[in-house]
Amino acid sequence: MDPAAEALAAGVLAGERRALARAITLVESSRREHQLRAQSLLEALSPHTGRSLRLGVSGAPGVGKSTLLEALGVHVAEEGRRVAVLAVDPSSAVSGGSILGDKTRMERLAQHPNAFIRPSPSRGTLGGVAEKTREAILLCEAAGYGVIIVETVGVGQSEVAVAGMVDMFVLLQLPHAGDELQALKKGIIELADMVVINKADLDARAAELARAQVQNVLTLLAPASPEWAPPVLAVSALTGAGVPGLWNEVTRFEAAMTASGELQAKRRRQAVDWMWGLIDAELRARFRRHPSVRDSLDRLTAAVSRGALTPSAAALELLAAARENN
Repeated sequence: MDPAAEALAAGVLAGERRALARAITLVESSRREHQLRAQSLLEALSPHTGRSLRLGVSGAPGVGKSTLLEALGVHVAEEGRRVAVLAVDPSSAVSGGSILGDKTRMERLAQHPNAFIRPSPSRGTLGGVAEKTREAILLCEAAGYGVIIVETVGVGQSEVAVAGMVDMFVLLQLPHAGDELQALKKGIIELADMVVINKADLDARAAELARAQVQNVLTLLAPASPEWAPPVLAVSALTGAGVPGLWNEVTRFEAAMTASGELQAKRRRQAVDWMWGLIDAELRARFRRHPSVRDSLDRLTAAVSRGALTPSAAALELLAAARENN
């Protein structure tokens, strides 16, 4: 490892926020030399990872994710646990930019000495997470954060990638989100380890009705684990009502899944899935860098765009080009 990466690793292990922020910036970089240095850094820090609780939180825009995460994060931080929030903001399809305003929305949590908030752009990555969210989780663990919370973009039913990188997946809903049939149609609910009806303070009766409806839906679905029946809670992030009970359910989940060995097994499956994801990404990158593919790509793309060539024919030609000189 080069001296700069070694010093950065030492800073991360010492729990220095600035070093952790720089390390995440390094792994998020698309420059080849930065990627190589980031890989070296992650390998050095790997023995110091894996000892946190990883929590994923998703929900549609307006459901109050940031407000709830601040209330939950402050509650956990006040208990003495170090909390890291990895908040993913949507990137503009036009400019590619992101607002990255989560530190502003979570001002109270951002100022807590036991908390670290890192907003990252999605950059078009599907599933509501950033491309390097998994790496950021490992870095936060190495820095000594015992609770890692991943807040997704929240653009709809595609918010599923986070479930494949965390221990517990929490889905937020609104009191007036629809009836039982609408809830059942949302395939994301099958992935949830807990469902939270937020903004219960606005209409307590509607919140309780929504809670009962979602609970009924969950009884129709096969549980992901025999050790855990997903609870449905009604809370108010604004007033804090129900937040301690939410955290109690999280810790109960952690204890049950750890005791049964399912948490460890889940992480092993996620590690293998991550490996294949990295292989797929690297093969796609090598495909695009292939000289024969680069020579043909613009011509074939234009032909497909104007209808002169079918997508399947263009794909076959590009794949044949990629086999040249191999």
